[in-house]
Amino acid sequence: MQTIILLFQCEDQKGIVAKVSDFIFKHEGNIVTADQYSTDPEGGHFFLRIEFFIDETQHHKASLEAAFRPVAASFKAEWHMYYKREKLRMGIFVSKPDHCLVDFLYLWKSGELAVDIPFVVSTVPDHKAIVELHTIPFHHIAATKDDRKEAELLALASGQSDFLVFARYMLIMSKKFLRAYGKDIINIHHSFLPSFKGVDPYRQAFERGVKVIGATAHFVTETLDEGPIMSQMVESVSHKDSVEDLMRKGKNLEKRALAQAVHSYIDHRIIKYKNKTIVF
Repeated sequence: MQTIILLFQCEDQKGIVAKVSDFIFKHEGNIVTADQYSTDPEGGHFFLRIEFFIDETQHHKASLEAAFRPVAASFKAEWHMYYKREKLRMGIFVSKPDHCLVDFLYLWKSGELAVDIPFVVSTVPDHKAIVELHTIPFHHIAATKDDRKEAELLALASGQSDFLVFARYMLIMSKKFLRAYGKDIINIHHSFLPSFKGVDPYRQAFERGVKVIGATAHFVTETLDEGPIMSQMVESVSHKDSVEDLMRKGKNLEKRALAQAVHSYIDHRIIKYKNKTIVF
């Protein structure tokens, strides 16, 4: 038996759940979990995530997708099917700050992060030892803001990854790179977006005297720090906290927010809609 995950979205209308459920029943599937949401039952947008067991010896994913297309077309829906057991390949980009990288390596080594990590690429050589200790290929590509080495990075990432994670990668990629890569990239920004975009957000927060700091995991888009938000974490601070205190407290928030976003992504719990996300 195989577990298949269906993500489905369309204009809200009658009969969606009935037809999708009937399709699964007619193909001898058994629904395990089902989550749905509508922005408005009258003229809104509808979202659905269903996990179901199916005998893959009788129904391969390709044939199942082909059979499902007319159902989806009847609702003018956007949809994707995934095998739950198939691991995604997660490429990691990182600069000098290593806290998110080390957290990912721990989660992966302990079996808590069900991905393959085909490579880690860094602007500095500092992380080589710990990455190779986990038997993961490490690439030092000395990119800078004046020479981002995008052709070299693209050659590495395009064929070896299903998505990328910028685990405190401190360079902004060009529109050309994003379009050429063409797959999802998840970034961690060290502020509670939409506040304090851009560089040095902890100092920005300190100068504004905030009482809460945060970290935001989001999809990378062509507009800096404007991509759909996937996960956010916050913590209270006070007037006694220095910029260094905010940075120290923020590191834990960054790790947690990024890990939560990646877990949701690889479990196919996220549906993009406009510049937002539905996270089941």
